[in-house]
Amino acid sequence: MCALEAPNRTSVYYQHTGGLPLASRLSVLARHRMFTAFMEYFRPGPATSVLDVGVTSDASFAESNYFERMYPHPDRITCVGTEDGSHLTALYPGVRYLRVAPGQPLPFGDREFDIVFSNAVVEHAGDSGSQRQFIREALRVSNGFFITTPNRWFPVEVHTGLPLLHYLPAPAFRRLIAGTRYRFWADEDHLNILDARAFRELFPRDIQVELRRVRVGGLASNLVALGWRKGERP
Repeated sequence: MCALEAPNRTSVYYQHTGGLPLASRLSVLARHRMFTAFMEYFRPGPATSVLDVGVTSDASFAESNYFERMYPHPDRITCVGTEDGSHLTALYPGVRYLRVAPGQPLPFGDREFDIVFSNAVVEHAGDSGSQRQFIREALRVSNGFFITTPNRWFPVEVHTGLPLLHYLPAPAFRRLIAGTRYRFWADEDHLNILDARAFRELFPRDIQVELRRVRVGGLASNLVALGWRKGERP
């Protein structure tokens, strides 16, 4: 897309839950809590470089691209996404944006950034092998990591807004929604929901990972994996 073109503001990731006000409010609450956890754990300063992996084209919903909106040092953020996020550079002066291709290596050197941040992206990376590769790339370019994903055992599946159906084995869940308006999410390449155990198993065994649960209404809505690569914590 030419830099002079107006970017497409419709994101596939908000095609269903974006129209559900309660889901949006819950998402905003959870994301505020995750951002607080990020700031308290890393205590980043004005010199800390951050890579945000997975910005979207959406500019309508309060939960979209919340890291860029809330982070106090936008000039230290580089963000990448498979959708067009070029509007972020105008909304948050100093932010740098690059568009990337799904499943391809990130266009950065090893440990180029102090911290990698990625919110609710890994569940869209494909099968478990592709998800592991996504995690490996995020770890490769950073010293610290903060990676989140919705919790499979939260009673509402956050992408469809449907309750409880996602508790079924994944093949059964996909078959049930394949013939409906939610068929986009029936493809494993678009949605592969994780629980805490499956999420933790995506990380290399030699990486020390702290796994946290973010709660909304007393229930764990999101999972957060965070930490520093060995020997890198300030």
